Amino acid sequence: MDFKDYYKILGVSKTATADEIKKAYRKLAIKYHPDKNPGNKAAEEKFKEMNEANDVLSDLEKRKKYDELGSNYNSYQQQNGSEGFDWSKWSNSGQGRQHTQQSSGGESFGEGDFSDFFENIFGQTSGGRRGRTRSSKGSDHNAKFAITLNEAYHGASKEFSLSGKKIRIKLKPGTGNGQVIKLKGYGSSGSGGESAGDLYITIEIEDQPPFKREGDDLYADASVDLYTALLGGKTNIQTIKGPTRITIPKETESGKVLRLKGLGMPVYGKENEFGDYYVKINVHFPKNLNAEEIQLFKSLEKLRSS
Repeated sequence: MDFKDYYKILGVSKTATADEIKKAYRKLAIKYHPDKNPGNKAAEEKFKEMNEANDVLSDLEKRKKYDELGSNYNSYQQQNGSEGFDWSKWSNSGQGRQHTQQSSGGESFGEGDFSDFFENIFGQTSGGRRGRTRSSKGSDHNAKFAITLNEAYHGASKEFSLSGKKIRIKLKPGTGNGQVIKLKGYGSSGSGGESAGDLYITIEIEDQPPFKREGDDLYADASVDLYTALLGGKTNIQTIKGPTRITIPKETESGKVLRLKGLGMPVYGKENEFGDYYVKINVHFPKNLNAEEIQLFKSLEKLRSS
């Protein structure tokens, strides 16, 4: 039997904590469970492998022995009569069962045997051994929801469907990228009279050139002609609220950053508070100069060098 790197299988480091191992395993369990991959032999093998890895790494004594023995661990298992993870318990072949799945807006979660899987693998009895629990709160669901930067600026009301139900969420101005919204009771149903789990929606904000967001501040570039940069003057730039006219100080160098106070993103949860807008000035040099223009620049050069 070839040596299996259980840490690599779960995608964690050898110094991973029990909680990190548990989280990595849960993620893989959702992805590769046979109910979600009917007839997919590669997924079945991956599911078997990662359960075998979790069976060892989630047990302190087994993990210690695995770390000590390394590539000799498989021989140790055979000598001690270890049968490894019971794959047949989760295999659907020959059982002919049907399973219903429901969407959470980003991932699907099955009922029936899939729910049994989470109760058996993640559930703990008072004695600390894995097993089915008589009653437990429903598991939480996770989903991702994309919005535009403009929607994050102004706030938005968004609607989506979950298990045939329409759900509307209201996003406040200044909503941040990666912000999580909790919808209580929209996870899996509980067992034994316990409450349902919750739905956690992670907000993803799409890029909106030319703006780049950092916290409550916005950043962008603006082109200015040579004459305005040298002599100073007014120029039009684009803000997230629309075009506006700003003053360019005389002798502004290319690359200089101007701070426009209060023209950034709204501060989340606070009325009339905004971040700033930082505009990097790029000086645009004239091209295709005619003879008279060239002579004028030469005259200026002589004047400056005298």
